[in-house]
Amino acid sequence: MWWGGRGQSFNIAPQKEEPEMGCVQRTGMLEPRSQQLDGHVASGCLPGEQILAWAPGVRKGLEPELPGTLICTNLRVTFQPCGWQRSQETPLSSEYDFALVNIGRLEAVSGLSRVQLLRPGSPLKFIPEEILIHGRDFRLLRVAFEAGGLEPQAFQVTMAIVQARAQNSQVQQYAGIPLSKAGQSTGSRKPPVPLLETSEDWEAERKKQGARGWRVSTINERFDIATSLPRYFWVPKRTLDSEVRRAFGHFHQGRGPRLSWHHPGGSDLLRCGGFYTASDPNKEDIRAVESMLQAGHSDVVLVDTVDELPSLADVQLAHLRLRALCLPDSSAAEEKWLSALEGTRWLDYVRSCLRKASDISVLVTSRVRSVVLQERGDRDFNGLLSSLVQLLSVPEARTLLGFQSLVQREWVAAGHPFLTRLGVTGASEEAPVFLLFLDCVWQLLQQFPAEFEFSEFFLLALHDSARVPDTLTFLRDTPWERGKQGGQFNSYTQIYNPGYCQPPAGNSVNSQLSVWDWDLRYNSEQILQFHNPGYDPEHCPDSWLPRQQPSFMVPGPPSSVWLFSRGALTPLNQLCPWRDNPSLLAVSSRWLPRAAISSESLADQEWGLPSHWGACPLPPGLLLPGYLGPQIRLWRRCYLRGRPEVQKGLSAPTISGLQDELSHLQELLRKWTPRISPEDHSKKRDPNTILSQSPRCPLITVFFMGMAEGGPE
Repeated sequence: MWWGGRGQSFNIAPQKEEPEMGCVQRTGMLEPRSQQLDGHVASGCLPGEQILAWAPGVRKGLEPELPGTLICTNLRVTFQPCGWQRSQETPLSSEYDFALVNIGRLEAVSGLSRVQLLRPGSPLKFIPEEILIHGRDFRLLRVAFEAGGLEPQAFQVTMAIVQARAQNSQVQQYAGIPLSKAGQSTGSRKPPVPLLETSEDWEAERKKQGARGWRVSTINERFDIATSLPRYFWVPKRTLDSEVRRAFGHFHQGRGPRLSWHHPGGSDLLRCGGFYTASDPNKEDIRAVESMLQAGHSDVVLVDTVDELPSLADVQLAHLRLRALCLPDSSAAEEKWLSALEGTRWLDYVRSCLRKASDISVLVTSRVRSVVLQERGDRDFNGLLSSLVQLLSVPEARTLLGFQSLVQREWVAAGHPFLTRLGVTGASEEAPVFLLFLDCVWQLLQQFPAEFEFSEFFLLALHDSARVPDTLTFLRDTPWERGKQGGQFNSYTQIYNPGYCQPPAGNSVNSQLSVWDWDLRYNSEQILQFHNPGYDPEHCPDSWLPRQQPSFMVPGPPSSVWLFSRGALTPLNQLCPWRDNPSLLAVSSRWLPRAAISSESLADQEWGLPSHWGACPLPPGLLLPGYLGPQIRLWRRCYLRGRPEVQKGLSAPTISGLQDELSHLQELLRKWTPRISPEDHSKKRDPNTILSQSPRCPLITVFFMGMAEGGPE
């Protein structure tokens, strides 16, 4: 369920079409003794899914409480209300589903004080009257079991959940849902978002970005360069594949420099892994590395990605603390809750990411240059920062299709280890970097609500989809694993192994579902809420920066190399760590930077803008977020979903509560007002006239009209 904020709750009723019977299988271990599952309970099973146990119960914590049936399968726990039937149009999941990999904590309750925390494999010491399932996505499923001789079923379904969680191997073996199983034809079906699994997809994206100095390399088509890299990526047009192979061998895990995104003004944003400083490259290798890093630019900025950002262990610890704090039974006292929230450090890490991305967006936008994001593994914070920079820099990335394409390119295709980072494998490298990124995007959505075509509900859907077992998008760590499981190259072995059988030509189509197939998991009413009603279509991609910007984008100094660290640019004598002598010319003193302590000071330093333009004039399309104090907020609709009493009644029906609501709406109205260009800076616009001019906000109009007529008594 999507809980609303500020006194509202959003409960989207599921569709009620009659589904066909699904593929129901029961194991002998936990099959109910004499009961038979009703048709509506047994329907909607996924391929390979087995029902382990079930019991009638009442879902509590909601108003009104819902009677229904709690079902445990080998893939998920689902609660099906009485009379509810899974729709054929959205057969794969519902708001009542909890994937086993999504269960973070399971508790059994008997009486008022008897509570047992059930870990995978632990025995149940009593027959539960109620169980609480805490999702890793901050959702809460609370089910009370019916009495009257049904206690054994309550015991069975609880133990089934415990035992199913202990069997971690089912996730690695799960192969996703083929389109044919979901009732979709694979013949003429076009993915809703380009999956970047073919060279044509990459070439189309390159042309779309206008990256004329780059080409699609097929050198990793058989994954013999790196299994964590996509089969195709962009390299400088003048760089030969033989040079790419030599250059990539001197970077961690073979993840050499390649284009992440081409700015419409001419700059290039690259990403790569850390240097293998112990390697011994020859002169040709060094020349190839330098050529790829420079990418045809005279000005190169190396960005130490992890500088000033949390470690993976820090992110994991902060997320665990945040989840514990948001539990209904949190031990934090109410008067100390905000201090405990600050102590989790989660909002601090969100602030750090936004600040760093803001600085990099200034570097990319202010001058025509090559900006290189360098992280040892190149699979975590490089993707986070690259994605945020694009969201801040161009309106196209802030559309619904543009954002989905961005996630597919910078996270999925780039080899972010979703399975490991989300804790599905149980490995020690768990760290929800992708969820940290979604929180950063939510912060931008709050600060610039008119700039984004998608809504908070879309971000929630994507957040919750990170652990659903019906697609391979987030169930694998590398493109190689995802493609192999999806049947793109069933007979694949690496090129240097004997018996190699070449996969189908680089344009095989993956017949598996992706996370972007929303229409198979959400109904039309829910998908409609993915769109932001406050989005200003005037900020569409057709109005972004022209291909050349002489007023803002200026060439860098001749043959200059910089290191961006701790908010300041430092000149470097060389680009590669293996040279004993400078590889590029010395830096002229006129280009030596001042120490930058904030994004605004870095912007002033980079542009040298005239003072009469105001505090922060920006190029068209560029956003610089605030990240001080209360500008960074808690994503309550996501993190406090397990506490409905907090979600409801945030604004009491009193004069002071309505005044607070009015202040919030006025703040949103100011943010929705189109930005004033520098030449129109002196023109004033009455915010009250916006209401009558905007057909997109009828409820806000009615609210303000009522307040204008005297307000509530």
